Amino acid sequence: MVIETTGEEETVVAGAELAKALRPGDVLAFYGDLGAGKTAFIRGVARGLGIEARVSSPTFTIVNEYPGKVSLFHFDMYRLASSDELFEIGWEDYLERGGVCCVEWTENVEDAIPYDAVTVRIEKNGENTRKIFITGGGRF
Repeated sequence: MVIETTGEEETVVAGAELAKALRPGDVLAFYGDLGAGKTAFIRGVARGLGIEARVSSPTFTIVNEYPGKVSLFHFDMYRLASSDELFEIGWEDYLERGGVCCVEWTENVEDAIPYDAVTVRIEKNGENTRKIFITGGGRF
């Protein structure tokens, strides 16, 4: 699936639309340069899951938890050197809790990501335009 957006709000809406197809336990592995729109897309996923909390990047805390009917666990792996650090903070526990895990900077922990994760690649095609590629999870 390929989605093109022309502003941050459209990127948020794209995330909300994707959330309709998600199931408890899904993992979304995000790839994209700094400022590509990963967090905006995840704000949309939260919106689509019915979570009303303000979603922000957990760059310094590694993970933000947003409770809901289906909880959202938002990980930012930018500061991690390896997946070993991810396992130290309880990655496997998060996978078992039945929420949706969104992982920014997946390239830093690829060996910890489940084989059936949904991959979301976001490319900047200008100041406000984005191309979003969604694959995997057995549904995309």
